[in-house]
Amino acid sequence: MEESVGQTSEEGTSVETKIKDLTPQSKRVDVLAKCLEVSEAKDIPGKFGNSRKVAEATIADETGAIVLSLWDAQIGTVSKEDVLEIKNGYVSLVRGHMRLNVGKYGTLGKSEKALESTSTALNMSDKEYEQERRHFGGGGGGGGRRGGPRRDFGSRDRDFGGDSDRPKYMNKGRRRF
Repeated sequence: MEESVGQTSEEGTSVETKIKDLTPQSKRVDVLAKCLEVSEAKDIPGKFGNSRKVAEATIADETGAIVLSLWDAQIGTVSKEDVLEIKNGYVSLVRGHMRLNVGKYGTLGKSEKALESTSTALNMSDKEYEQERRHFGGGGGGGGRRGGPRRDFGSRDRDFGGDSDRPKYMNKGRRRF
């Protein structure tokens, strides 16, 4: 069987991926790795006032290591030295660093397969990636325009009336209300 390197073979199916081949855009990946350590669970405030628990596990295969985020019910199901099988996982960036996640469409379980060797020489979570900055508040709209003055369309009749100070050719193509 040929080993495919990449994110997805076809829409909807996951692909067995080695840790060194994961990228911030990786989705629908299957990873077989050994758990090296698990951190204490921390409370994270949620968007809607609810709080969630998250713990981080460092996992590794023979190609490298990455941090696996364990959420709520997943915490406590993983312990050191477990060989884990992650199905349909995805990578997210937390403060610019990669984290492997098992979302609601993925599964996390212990594997009977033996993983002979692990390598931590390459930790994929150590590298920092440029992250799209999410701006909270004050955003919205803009219609895709960047920069330039904001126009006030509050008094449309004034701007687009036929008898304004502007010549008629400048009103061409404008909508009149």
